[in-house]
Amino acid sequence: MRPASNAARTLKSALIGQVRAVFNDSARGEKPVVRSPDGLFGPQSVVWRVHGDVTTMMVGGVAALLLQMLHPAVLAGVWDHSSFRGDMLGRLRRTARFIAVTGYGTRAEAEAAIEKVRDVHTRVRGTLADGTPYAADDPRLLAWVHVTEAVSFLDAWIRYAEPGMTRADQDLYFAEFARIAEALGADPIPRSRAEAEALIAEMRPGLRVDARTREVARILLDQPAPNLAVKPFQALTFSAAVDLLPAWARRMHGLSGPGLAAPMVRFGTGGIASTMRWAFRS
Repeated sequence: MRPASNAARTLKSALIGQVRAVFNDSARGEKPVVRSPDGLFGPQSVVWRVHGDVTTMMVGGVAALLLQMLHPAVLAGVWDHSSFRGDMLGRLRRTARFIAVTGYGTRAEAEAAIEKVRDVHTRVRGTLADGTPYAADDPRLLAWVHVTEAVSFLDAWIRYAEPGMTRADQDLYFAEFARIAEALGADPIPRSRAEAEALIAEMRPGLRVDARTREVARILLDQPAPNLAVKPFQALTFSAAVDLLPAWARRMHGLSGPGLAAPMVRFGTGGIASTMRWAFRS
C-alpha cells in the first residue's frame, strides 16, 4: 500500500475517532448509532440526507439553541431544570444523540428515545417571573423547539452542503421531520418551508432577552472544547452558527456575527464540512 494511502486512512480514522468521542459518551456506554433501513425514515428520505452531515448539524444545532432560548419558557426550563452551567457539552451531546437515534435507529430505538423525552418533559414545569406557568410538554412550546431545529438544520445544510436544494425537497424535509414533532406532542407542526417561516413570524412577538438569556448564551458560546484537537473546529462552527442566525435573532442576542469575516467563516466551515464528508465516506 502506498504511503499516501496509509496517511489518508490514518487521517480518516483520527477524524472519525474525534467525532465519535464528542458525540458518544463512553462513560454511559454509548456507541455510534447504526443506520437502520427499518426506522422512522429510511435511506431515501430527505431527513437521512440532511441529518447525516456532522458539520452542518453542529452548526444548525448551536443556532437552534440560540433561537430556542429566546422563548421565556424554554429559557426557564433550561435555567430551572438542567445542569447546563457545568455540562453544556453533555446537553449538546444528548440532543445530538436524540436526533441520531430518531433519524437513523430502528423503529423500536426511535420510539423508546421519544418516550424517554416525553417522560422527562412531564417533570419540567414551573413559573415565569411574571407568574405565568410553563410546562415542557406544552404543545406550542414543543412546536417552537421543533421549528427552530428544523429551520436551523436545513439552512445549515443548504449553506454548506446543497446550495441548490429545491423548494420541493425543502418542503419534503419539513413534512418528514414533522413525524418527530407529532410524536413528541407538538402543535402546530409546520410541514413546509412556508409554514415554518409563518410559525416563527407568529411567535416572534413573544420572544424576550434578559440577563439569564445572555448568561446561557455566553456559557454556550464560550464553553471550552473537549480537547485541543477539536478547539479550532468548535470555534469555527460556533461562529458559523451565529452567522446562520436570522439578523433579528442576532440583534436580540446582541451578537454582531462574523461581520467582515463572514466569507472566511463560511469558507473555513465549508472546508471542514467537506473534509468530514470525505472522512466518513466509505
